[in-house]
Amino acid sequence: MPHQTSFVQALSSLPHGPEFRFIDELTALVPGESATARWQLKGTEEFLRGHFPGHGLLPGVIMVEALAQLGGILAQTRPGIEPLRNLRLTAVRQFKILGSIGPGQSLVIEAKLEAALGGVIQVSGTIADELGQRLAMGAVVLAGQEPI
Repeated sequence: MPHQTSFVQALSSLPHGPEFRFIDELTALVPGESATARWQLKGTEEFLRGHFPGHGLLPGVIMVEALAQLGGILAQTRPGIEPLRNLRLTAVRQFKILGSIGPGQSLVIEAKLEAALGGVIQVSGTIADELGQRLAMGAVVLAGQEPI
């Protein structure tokens, strides 16, 4: 398990504010290679009011974003490489949504850095519930500006 300081540093590399972070805990990190994280759907998230009223269900697009955020941490923790500026999600590749969770349940997000070329990063991953049931899988592409 990573040290709390490294988790804070990794999260600070993301451009998102706390209201749009879908990672609560980084449970494993091999910098620039792979990572595992958890995020709990608390039930108070604003998007649950409309998805679906009275029966909140995590939207699949949030799972895509959770993988992208963990991918961003991987991209920004590559040993010997300066962090990219303005890192953003630029593509979603072969993403399959197989299930979802409701309030009180957690996602387990696993990501692997597949390729990096300049400021373009491809990350693959899986998302499961806390019992190991696979909910989604696929890949995302992130792009940012290399340091000057």
